[in-house]
Amino acid sequence: MELLVNIDVDDLEQAIRFYCAAFDLRVGRRFGAAGVEMLGGSSAIYLLAKRAGTPASPVAPVLRDYARHWTPVHLDVVVDDIDEAVHKAVQAGARLEQSVSTHRWGRLALLSDPFGHGFCFVQFLGKGYDEITS
Repeated sequence: MELLVNIDVDDLEQAIRFYCAAFDLRVGRRFGAAGVEMLGGSSAIYLLAKRAGTPASPVAPVLRDYARHWTPVHLDVVVDDIDEAVHKAVQAGARLEQSVSTHRWGRLALLSDPFGHGFCFVQFLGKGYDEITS
């Protein structure tokens, strides 16, 4: 199985600048004004230009809205230095929603991008999630 990550944004050029600066990604292929492939992570990320107010799905009565929103699916970005990653992302335009907290398995920070999508930085400590497995 191959995993592709697609992120809807309402301003493609702003999104490219943010994801390059916050995550050290680089532009791969461009798909005209419709989207761009971002490379440099373990999976490609596709930024897809979708206007606010357009239908999110043909079967759901939800319109795209780029204010901060919640979804049960989000990205966790594993980093070596969470403090540096948080600083870099905030400088690029991310919003820190919960400061770094430390757990037996590692450190965690909750943020959102300029398009309302939540994401987390994770820095594993010790044996990572194996610290809490039974």
